[in-house]
Amino acid sequence: MKRGKKYLAALALVEKEKVYTLDEAVALAKKTSTVKFDATVDVSFRLGVDPKKADQQVRGTLVLPHGTGKTKVVLAVTDKVEEAKAAGADYVGGKEILEKIQKENWFAFDALVATPNMMGEIGKLGRVLGPKGLMPNPKTGTVNPDIAKAIKDIKAGKVEYRVDKEANMHVSVGKCSFEDKKLVENIEALCEAVIKAKPAAVKGTYIKSASISTTMGPSIQITFNGR
Repeated sequence: MKRGKKYLAALALVEKEKVYTLDEAVALAKKTSTVKFDATVDVSFRLGVDPKKADQQVRGTLVLPHGTGKTKVVLAVTDKVEEAKAAGADYVGGKEILEKIQKENWFAFDALVATPNMMGEIGKLGRVLGPKGLMPNPKTGTVNPDIAKAIKDIKAGKVEYRVDKEANMHVSVGKCSFEDKKLVENIEALCEAVIKAKPAAVKGTYIKSASISTTMGPSIQITFNGR
């Protein structure tokens, strides 16, 4: 792959074999960001799990201490209309709003939350919502009888982490404009959550490697020990 001059100059600042502390890595990530917009900071893990096995799945959610830097547009599918609006939902509706999605291909939202009694209707749109990652799920808290909590968590910076079929995981943890300390604390919170989610069936090294990067920036290897 042919790389641009800016990327190569940024890459030259990263020591290839070095594993950086979080404080070092966050400062370097900001320094190696070459885009003109407020770049997103991502954390990637390579896990020692076999995703093909049901007892080695790693998936969960957490509300980052300092959010992600992006306010998500939330659609609430519920009969608790006023409660959802008061909690900050951008759109609220029932069966009629699901028909709008189906008939108009309407997707002016980033997240969909629902109360359990609406899942029968939502399930009919599985083929439409699933591929876009918008299907509500009790495991991620997006199907919740407490619709206000589901909405507030997403607005506060709730993220989902999930291992892919190659045993890798990628999660956005903030923006370059964040203070270094806030990015470090977000990354620490994510790592703690991923460690707690370690399947009992996994033996040996669980987190084989981890790195952070910014939008279109180079990857920087990190360690969570001895900050």
